[in-house]
Amino acid sequence: MATITLKGNPIHTVGELPKPGTKAPDFRLTRGDLSDVSLSDFAGKRKLLNIVPSLDTGVCAASARRFNQEAGKVPGAVMLTVSRDLPFAQGRFCEAEGISGVVMLSELRQIAFGETYGARIVDGPLAGLLSRAVVVIDERDQVVYVEQVPEIGQEPDYEKALAALRG
Repeated sequence: MATITLKGNPIHTVGELPKPGTKAPDFRLTRGDLSDVSLSDFAGKRKLLNIVPSLDTGVCAASARRFNQEAGKVPGAVMLTVSRDLPFAQGRFCEAEGISGVVMLSELRQIAFGETYGARIVDGPLAGLLSRAVVVIDERDQVVYVEQVPEIGQEPDYEKALAALRG
């Protein structure tokens, strides 16, 4: 269980993020076209998972925009934003923000991602949503970088995450 804060008040996640050097857990998430994907659908690519509570918040939107700006700059890499938002809401957000370089993924059908990745918030006003975190996974599906952002209202360390993605 990780302790993070929401406006300075402690809240907790169901577990810890995967450790660097371990195999990334598989997942089943839903794309905007309602097709389901798993980790193997991104085989052979470096993957940056931008995990967020909801794209309806300013910080989550900012991180999606920032990673969208960086998308395509790292050959052989894919940027994935994961949230509990419905694929329809993710699609509206991307259309309104001009985001096309990030793959949006939803926990629409299966909410195991939050437990498997240790990112589900278990108490406080955001209980049930995902924490703000970044996980970078290499081409062999090994975790190479993680950041559990300590305060929900804080943006992730973009430079460290992007450096890990570049290898």
